[in-house]
Amino acid sequence: MKIAFVGKGGSGKTTLSSLFIRHLAANEAHVVAVDADINQHLGAALGLDENEAAALPAMGAHLPLIKDYLRGTNPRISSAETMIKTTPPGEGSRLLRVREDNPVYDACARTVRLDDGEIRLMATGPFTETDLGVACYHSKVGAVELCLNHLVDGQDEYVVVDMTAGSDSFASGMFTRFDMTFLVAEPTRKGVSVYRQYKDYARDFGVALKVVGNKVQGEDDLDFLRSEVGDDLLVGIGQSDWVRTMEKGRPAPFELLEADNRMALQALQNTAEDSYELRDWERYTRQMVHFHLKNAKSWGNEKTGADLAAQVDPAFVLHEHLSEPSAAQPA
Repeated sequence: MKIAFVGKGGSGKTTLSSLFIRHLAANEAHVVAVDADINQHLGAALGLDENEAAALPAMGAHLPLIKDYLRGTNPRISSAETMIKTTPPGEGSRLLRVREDNPVYDACARTVRLDDGEIRLMATGPFTETDLGVACYHSKVGAVELCLNHLVDGQDEYVVVDMTAGSDSFASGMFTRFDMTFLVAEPTRKGVSVYRQYKDYARDFGVALKVVGNKVQGEDDLDFLRSEVGDDLLVGIGQSDWVRTMEKGRPAPFELLEADNRMALQALQNTAEDSYELRDWERYTRQMVHFHLKNAKSWGNEKTGADLAAQVDPAFVLHEHLSEPSAAQPA
């Protein structure tokens, strides 16, 4: 399942992403984690030291490789240079799977060993001084969107994406790429403001959204969140001595995380698993095509000098069965 964590800056989004990833690994799930935030902190939250986190390869720097690999033998894509962040797969395209080795993972992913297992970690890469005035961060996140467009995953497989803060996620169609979106909100008016924006934007696209209350100190905080977000409130997570220790660089074994917080993480996993039964691959593919055509008309055709609408394969529907070993893939 594809899971996104969103929220305003400082809400604890990255911390909760990392706790959920650790929880999944402890439950023996197969996990690909992606740091798609402009502030690249997921690696550190998963226990990497400063040098290890800085050494993570940037997906944006490997975009030509990603495009060339995913293009495969798709006859509708004349060259990797004509692929943009929204280019959908079609017959002949190479697809990504959670449990496989491929050139994209070789270049862009690193294995991170946690207390109870290991995960693959990928990162868009930081916004650097050379980007100032000449690029926007969404050009880097485009590598993530392209990979998600070509990714098929099963019930016991997770792709967990720590998204950029606030409503910037709506600068592209990537917000529709997930089975479940967890919005992290503090019990304050500012904390729920991003929820209102997200709810309004996501309503027309059937985005499954649940709110995770963070830094909850008591029933009054939960009552406030319920009054603001209603049934979208899934669970509240309180202050954590384990997290404070981890943020000081001295993490205790994950099994020592407070019982209430472990139960809250299990509630997130249960909700994610429930969303699996509601998957609609035809809608997923249709939305992918919708945003591709929109981007093609807005800027893609002019930038590439090609008619990018011709990249759409009308007979192709991305589906889980394409992840089966018997499904044809170009060599």
